[in-house]
Amino acid sequence: MAIHPGHELHSRRKGRNVAIGLLLGGFVAMIFAVTIVKLSKPQNVDINAPNYSTNIGENE
Repeated sequence: MAIHPGHELHSRRKGRNVAIGLLLGGFVAMIFAVTIVKLSKPQNVDINAPNYSTNIGENE
């Protein structure tokens, strides 16, 4: 049996798969980065929160 070179369709499909894989990986990395940034921010800094108080740590 002879080894046949890849068909043109396979090379186009592989290029498309690589592009979609890179886009998906970039999207996952972006969501991960946003999550890390939001979780690393102190929770009591949000002044728009309904229970925000400037007397943090003091008894009311």
